[in-house]
Amino acid sequence: MSPSASEVFRTPDSRFEHLPGYDFAPRYVEVDGLRMHYLDEGPPDGLPVVCFHGEPTWAYLYRKMLPPLVEAGYRVIVPDYAGFGRSDKPTDRRWYTFDRHSELVAKVLAALDLHRATVVVQDWGGPIGLRWAVENAARVDALMILNTGVFNGRVSQGFLAWRAFAEKNPDLPVGFVIQGATTTELSPDVLAAYEAPFPTTESKAGAAQFPLLVPTSEDSPGVAEMRDIIDALSRWNKPALVAFSDMDPVFPYPKSGQAFCDLIPTAVDQVRIEGASHFLQEDRGERLAQELLALLSRAA
Repeated sequence: MSPSASEVFRTPDSRFEHLPGYDFAPRYVEVDGLRMHYLDEGPPDGLPVVCFHGEPTWAYLYRKMLPPLVEAGYRVIVPDYAGFGRSDKPTDRRWYTFDRHSELVAKVLAALDLHRATVVVQDWGGPIGLRWAVENAARVDALMILNTGVFNGRVSQGFLAWRAFAEKNPDLPVGFVIQGATTTELSPDVLAAYEAPFPTTESKAGAAQFPLLVPTSEDSPGVAEMRDIIDALSRWNKPALVAFSDMDPVFPYPKSGQAFCDLIPTAVDQVRIEGASHFLQEDRGERLAQELLALLSRAA
């Protein structure tokens, strides 16, 4: 179902001017009537690293990981989901589903015809990115899994508190949420960059709806698809790195990461990212890039 033009918000380009630490050219592809944005940095013939963001972030979250990866010769691609970043934003919250997010980002990546990709996931990027990885396993060489889960109806008390907050606040205070889930004291201009895509309440429909899409019971929508992901990961035979931070109330260390280590045959042990909270790309982005480069070096 493609929304009509009157039901889609497009954030003005002026909102994205002069963002700190973010000097990357926007790229767009039209998908199902929506203009979808993605970053594509580094040599076109470099091995691709595809980074999947979560909630309520966008490609800006990966700005600290991009330069080391590009400098090492990798091509880094970061799509913005519909409703986030520089992608178009349907304003009807009911339009957003796990399947629709997955289908749209899959079409964005299909247009790029990627091979030998490394997939990096965090938060909602876990279910979306891991779904893409297992459904396109012939195109994927490695996984990096950060502070996420594959939601099958069991959720933490920390998540339930976040869900209740989001449900009561459709005008989601994005900067407040980001600051509350990082250990770093973020400057006003960095917080403004996270808020840049969302100048109005209607522009936040996707961000406000995401927490409500997480299955909270075994018969919730999306559980069957999540279980398919879990089944595929239990047979994953390519390199996989699990790196979780030690100060995340939503995906507590070490339990949340250990679940992936127990599931994925090639994920021997998780890397502990010290002193970081939920958005560990913001707190320790450079460290994460080095851990990924080490994985890729070992796998080469």
